[in-house]
Amino acid sequence: MTRMTTAEPELKIEPGKLPSWPQYDDTERTALSRALDQGQWWRVGGQEVELFEQEFARYQGAPYALAVNSGTAALELALRINGIGPGDEVIVPAFTFISTSLAVQNVGATPVPADVDPGNYCLTPEAVRAALTGRTRAMIPVHMAGHVADLPGLSRIAAERGLILIQDAAHAQGAVRDGALIGAHPTVACYSFQNGKLMTAGEGGALTFPDEKSYEQAYLMHTCGRPRGDVRYNHTTGGSNHRITEFTGAVLRAQLARLAAQTVIRERRAGLLDELLSGVPGLSVQGRDPEMAVNPHYMYLLTLDEAFGREGRDRMVTDLMAAGIPACVNFPPVYRTPGFGHGPRPTTSEAELAERCAVSERVGAHGLWVHHRVLLAEPEVIEEVAEVISTLVGRLPAAGA
Repeated sequence: MTRMTTAEPELKIEPGKLPSWPQYDDTERTALSRALDQGQWWRVGGQEVELFEQEFARYQGAPYALAVNSGTAALELALRINGIGPGDEVIVPAFTFISTSLAVQNVGATPVPADVDPGNYCLTPEAVRAALTGRTRAMIPVHMAGHVADLPGLSRIAAERGLILIQDAAHAQGAVRDGALIGAHPTVACYSFQNGKLMTAGEGGALTFPDEKSYEQAYLMHTCGRPRGDVRYNHTTGGSNHRITEFTGAVLRAQLARLAAQTVIRERRAGLLDELLSGVPGLSVQGRDPEMAVNPHYMYLLTLDEAFGREGRDRMVTDLMAAGIPACVNFPPVYRTPGFGHGPRPTTSEAELAERCAVSERVGAHGLWVHHRVLLAEPEVIEEVAEVISTLVGRLPAAGA
């Protein structure tokens, strides 16, 4: 007799239950029309970019903000205004999007990958100390998925060694740790408004500054070294064209206006999802330090047990996507990307870097993330999402099985 088998039930979040991204409405339409009707579409002749910078600085708790055309450009500009270049080393997290190390290479300096915390996945003071050399000039902690790194601990090292600290806050608009917005920290912070970010105009970026001098220097360098009001091509410094258009500025103003309310919802839904997934065997979620007051949750990070292997992680992402839940594999450690070898890099071998960066190796190979738009869904939908995730984890075979 032929043995009958029961097919596993299909898992699916019904279309329309999860919010779309980007989100927009007549606020953006009105903003675009307002920019159009100015008759001047670049920042020199309009007011949308200037107003966005003022509003964004206030939102981040910073004295000054400068809008640029990408988060990568923001990082490069932050390095350039601090004189970072060839011969210098900059410590970066091994677990981050490639722009963090790429910006360092683009200015001719050498990125030195260091490991991240096993709970929150942010650069740690201990890893920074282990990576220090006589050529270290700066460090770039990344506020991974909205969780702010240990800025007090990292700042102590920076003060001891005379290092520049630049925040990669691409994921962290509106984040609060140790009672303060990240823009209130006395360092430059860099943000991204790429299409998937917490607020977006398709592309874009920004920097916040603790003082007028660094802001003015960055302003010059982001507009080819040309001072405000110049009509004689008096380029007073080097630089490039990192300006954004008035249309981009107008859309970002609209996006910023709704971000605080979205962050409240994401915080609540992330807490609910943490609770629902807390007992799932073989699965862990990104931790949260007690000092974190507000995490805007750019990504919801999950890490599978190593017993499932890399193939289990890849299958999990495929199955989540098939179930209607937007998901992606984690960033690989930066030194494992081919692009890392196309610019200045440390003499340390890839194998040695991997040994030093065990956490980054694990979360890069066995981790994945769910898009933040899921965290804007209703609580009952979050419960469905949790059920799908836990069921799919339970279906995963051990590596090699």
